[in-house]
Amino acid sequence: MLQSLAWLGQSRTYWIALVLFGIALECAALYYQYALDEWPCVLCIQIRIWIMAFVLLGVLALFFTRSTGVMRLFHGLNVVIMIGLLERSWRVLAVERGWIFGDCEMDLGMPAWFALDKWFPWIFEVQTSCGYTPLIVFNITMAEVLLVISAALLILCATLSVASWFNKY
Repeated sequence: MLQSLAWLGQSRTYWIALVLFGIALECAALYYQYALDEWPCVLCIQIRIWIMAFVLLGVLALFFTRSTGVMRLFHGLNVVIMIGLLERSWRVLAVERGWIFGDCEMDLGMPAWFALDKWFPWIFEVQTSCGYTPLIVFNITMAEVLLVISAALLILCATLSVASWFNKY
C-alpha cells in the first residue's frame, strides 16, 4: 500500500489534481466575492494565499516528478502549507462562532517586499472585517467547508509525504 501511495505522490496526476483543486477553490472564492458580493476579510485573504502557495508548489513539482529527493522536499513543504491552511481555516471558523476574539484588521500585514494586496488587489485585497462567512448549502458556512477541506488536504498530503520515504523507484 505504501508503494502505491509513494507512486501516487510521485505522479504528475496527483500534482495536476492538486493544482486544479486549488484553482477551483480560488475561482469559488472569486465567484463569491464578485458575483455574490461576499467581500473577503483578512483571514479569508490569508487562506487564499495558502491556497495559492500549494498551487504554485504543485506547478513547480510537475517539473521534478522524476527526482525522489526533490519530491520528498515538496511533500514536506506541502504538509507545512496545509498546516498553515488548516490553522487559518480553524481561526476563521472560531471567529465566526465566537470561540475566539481576534484582531481582524483591514490591513493584510504583509511586508513591502511581498505586498500581494498591492500587486493583485482584485484577488488579495481585504474588503471587510472578520466574523461572518456566507452559507454554501444546507446551512453550512464557507468556514465549515474550508475547515473540512483543509483537514482532508492535510491528511492526504501528510500520508503522501510519509509514503514518499518508502519509494523504491
